[in-house]
Amino acid sequence: MNTLAPLFETPFWDMGLLVAGTDEVGRGPLAGPVVAVAVLWPPGADLEGLDDSKRLTEARRNRLYPEIVKRALAIGVGAAGPRTIERINILEASRRAMRRALAALPLTPEVVLSDAMELPGQPSYVVALIHGDRRAPSIAAASVVAKVLRDRYMTELARQYPQYGFERHKGYATPEHLAALRQFGPSPAHRQTFIDHLIES
Repeated sequence: MNTLAPLFETPFWDMGLLVAGTDEVGRGPLAGPVVAVAVLWPPGADLEGLDDSKRLTEARRNRLYPEIVKRALAIGVGAAGPRTIERINILEASRRAMRRALAALPLTPEVVLSDAMELPGQPSYVVALIHGDRRAPSIAAASVVAKVLRDRYMTELARQYPQYGFERHKGYATPEHLAALRQFGPSPAHRQTFIDHLIES
């Protein structure tokens, strides 16, 4: 299992700058929030097997999560819920969640590496890396933490709305989820505009 090399972080670390990686999860589901995480990743930290959360099994993400928490200098979390997503669109909601995650850090990073997300107005120097969660360990770490936290939230949400099976599909448009929507209609946790678009398409 390979270790993701900090090729993008190292030049900034060499200048003595504080680097945070940020990523979001939950842009595609029909229900639940979009969740973003910012991770202040320290120079010299490495973690075997760290990768884009989408390329890892749930078991692997859950094993990596406490190791990331242990290594990180700090972690900030931000989210935007279904009503915000519907009001300002999913892209802007994702940006808002990322800004909230960065604002939640106890220290302001001089450099932010984001997973392909431009963040206009952010006080830090932002580098938007295409497929950054596969290329930079700080972004990959944020990706894993965001995925684990969102999955946990959706599992808790399933207790409130057990008829939808959120604990299994996490709000994505699986056949099980679509069947539940046809039977029960949407809940307050759903993104109505996403459902409408799915029906129209």
